[in-house]
Order: sequence, then structure tokens, then C-alpha cells
Amino acid sequence: MSHSVTPPAEKKDHGRAGRDLPAAIGVGVGLVALVLASLFWKKDLFVLVVVVALLVGLWELKRAFATAGIRIPVLPVALGGTVMLASAFYADMEATAFAMSLTVIATLVWRLADGADGFVRDVSAGVFCLAYLPLMGVFVLLMLVEDDGPWRIVAFIAATVASDVGGYAAGVLLGKHPMAPKISPKKSWEGFTGSLLTGIGVGVLTVVHLLDGHWWVGVVLGVGGVVMATLGDLSESLIKRDLGIKDMGDLLPGHGGLMDRLDSLIAVAPIAWVVLHYLVPVS
Repeated sequence: MSHSVTPPAEKKDHGRAGRDLPAAIGVGVGLVALVLASLFWKKDLFVLVVVVALLVGLWELKRAFATAGIRIPVLPVALGGTVMLASAFYADMEATAFAMSLTVIATLVWRLADGADGFVRDVSAGVFCLAYLPLMGVFVLLMLVEDDGPWRIVAFIAATVASDVGGYAAGVLLGKHPMAPKISPKKSWEGFTGSLLTGIGVGVLTVVHLLDGHWWVGVVLGVGGVVMATLGDLSESLIKRDLGIKDMGDLLPGHGGLMDRLDSLIAVAPIAWVVLHYLVPVS
């Protein structure tokens, strides 16, 4: 009797793009629509979107860290991080700082029950996640709280996305000189140049036309956003390389995990807040 063996399905080759572009574009458009709808309908809904996104990111980090035997104290970090974000929008930075300090203590106490083995490792990972996600998210909500907050968020996100898209396109089409081959082999100096051009261009357009700011502030926002987005992306790439994983998850087709999209945004948020808060009067 002969037995036919069905060969395993081959992984689809997406060429130099390295991902399923139609799926990536569709998911990207959907995310933008969700952000804009919540942002301009009611600010409280956008706060909820930020909280949920960062909690999903925390869940992805928990799973990723678990592959290396690191157990993040998720409950205190998630609850404390949510209180931090709510405090930034509904209260003030003093309340946010207090919430963070209590969360650090709660993370220490929560981990006590599992004993000394790995205590410093797990608690350090928990505090890292608290700073990496909720603390960065606080600056997003500080932008939102202003009277023209939705437009500030649009400028911040648009400059970050422009940096990613410009860098990706230039890297795929022209990339020849690796920027950090030991960290992210696909990142190139040509891609970084593309990020600068698109990031600055969109920064100028959004600051001038949406916020009535000076064009040079858009340049500062664009350059600062590109630098921080690149560093954020490289940092997450190094985290994944250290953990031995390719993506933080598979929640978003064509993108990977949500953290694979948040890495640039959370890194840009503090610099975007500083630039817009001090250089663009509230309109």
C-alpha cells in the first residue's frame, strides 16, 4: 500500500517587503480609523483606547518574557499602570507620580509570595514594563488634556507613522548600508534618511496647518520623532533578539504583535509632548 504524504505548507514569501503588505495596510487603516473616531468623538474614549492598547502590550511582554523564564507581576503593574494613565488625564502629575510609587511597592509585595528565587529578575522586569508602557503613555494623555489635544495627538501620531512609512519604503527600495546589523539587519541608513524626509515633512504640515505653529517647530518635532522612533524600534528589536523571538505576538496580521507597532509611538510620546507643550501655544 502506498501512502501519500502531504508536504507542509511553505511560508509565503513576501519579497523584500518582508511582510504581507495588503494585510498590513488594511490593519493600519483600521487602527487609524479607530484612533480618529475615539479621539474626535469623546476624549474619554481615546483614554480607554490608550489604556486597552497598553494593557495588550503588557500582556504581549508578559508572554515574551516568559520564554526566558521571567515572570512579570502582571496584576499590580496592570492595575497601577491604569491608575497612572487615568491620573494623568483626570487629575495631575502629582497623583500620577504617587500612583507609580505605590505600584512599584505593590510589585515588590506581590512577588514576595513566590520566594527569593528570581525575585530581583521578576520585579525588575515588572518595573521596566511599568516605565516602558504606562509611564510613556502618560505623555500621550498629557497632550490630550489640552483644549486642542486631539490635534496634538494627530500631529504626534502622524509624524511617527510618517517616520515608519518613509523609513520602510526607502529601506526596501534603496537600503544598502546597514545601520545596526547586529540588532536589526534590515535597518539601513537609506531608510533612516527616508524617515527624516517624511517625518520632517509631515511634522511641518501638521504643526503649521493643525496647530497654527511655526514651521521650524514642525522640523524639531519631525527630527525628534524620527530619532526617538528609530531608537525605540532598535530597542525593541534588541529585546526580541535577547529573548530569541521574531515578533512580540501575532495579533495584527502583517504587523506582528501590538507592541511591534507601539514601540515607536511610546518612544516618541515624551519628546512630542515636550516640543508641543513648550513651543506651540494652545489654540
